Amino acid sequence: MGKPKITVIIPAYNIENLITRCVESVVNQTYPKELTQIIVVDDGSTDNTGKIIDELASKYDNVTALHEENGGSSKARNYALSKAEGDFIGFVDSDDYVEPFMYEKLVDALVRNNALMAQTGRDEIAEDGSKLPNVVEVPQWETIYTDKGFLKELLMHKGDASFCTKLTARSLFDIDGRLEESVKENSSDGSNVRLFPEGVLNEDFWLLYHMLPDVREVVVTTDTGYHVFYRSGSNSRKKAEDKDYFPRVFTDIVVNSDEVTAFARDKYPDLSEYTMRFSLVQRLDYLLHIPISKMTKDNAFYQDVCRFVKEHKKEIKTNPYLSRRQRLYLYLFTSNARTVRVLHAKIRGL
Repeated sequence: MGKPKITVIIPAYNIENLITRCVESVVNQTYPKELTQIIVVDDGSTDNTGKIIDELASKYDNVTALHEENGGSSKARNYALSKAEGDFIGFVDSDDYVEPFMYEKLVDALVRNNALMAQTGRDEIAEDGSKLPNVVEVPQWETIYTDKGFLKELLMHKGDASFCTKLTARSLFDIDGRLEESVKENSSDGSNVRLFPEGVLNEDFWLLYHMLPDVREVVVTTDTGYHVFYRSGSNSRKKAEDKDYFPRVFTDIVVNSDEVTAFARDKYPDLSEYTMRFSLVQRLDYLLHIPISKMTKDNAFYQDVCRFVKEHKKEIKTNPYLSRRQRLYLYLFTSNARTVRVLHAKIRGL
């Protein structure tokens, strides 16, 4: 059996200064070029991004440039999926870049283990080029997780939910408007939840945990093939000059925790302590970042978060997977969250 073909999808929006580095890092893979389809989607850019990807498509035979009206990363990814020809699909964010060996080693891991999903390691690079602390640790040896085991890692904030560090079997996506019969027959619920949800953040996490029952096993390699580049202006990072700025990501992570809890209750009921831990930690993150000015009685979402924490005081005390620090902060927030944050800000001199 010959080597499989892969498709790598890159959504791009107003990224003229970084898009060439990103695309060429995929072009320069050691995996055969004739087996690597690269689709770059200009998501309605207003700078020179569209022109640059057209030039890259003219320069490299395996690069295709697509142009769409601005609709967000998920919509661009889904559109590119409809054009994908690969047996396995990968994704790269347009400000990131990858090592030349990444896809060759991922394909090797997939083939050796007869797997549907394989993952490389990642590191975090600051705008000045310095290396930031790892968000996800790379294992010392190749590790194969069951679907439940991988979800457990995600719920413990140890796993990597990004599709950018992975190669995923084409059959797991609803590319043609319907799942392939092999997936439908073995799917635990038969639902067609195999495209990226549009208009939300944390879309990778949502799609990944819905896929996991059909993935069955995830191979995690010992390599660090993906580089996450942190540039200023990200919509998920707080603007220091605006104390009232509250990135949407902090509300989305709370919603996501409720959705994965409902999902796991049906598919993996024995993970209830892990989902409770996840729900509490996501709300703690929300409460530690919401501006004090938004901690008001008429903020319904904030009030719901506070109510959840208060109603689960027992779980805060007994859940074995909370750290000592998490337990302490959560317990403080069961009283008066706004007062706790005011005191916290004074102590830290904020």
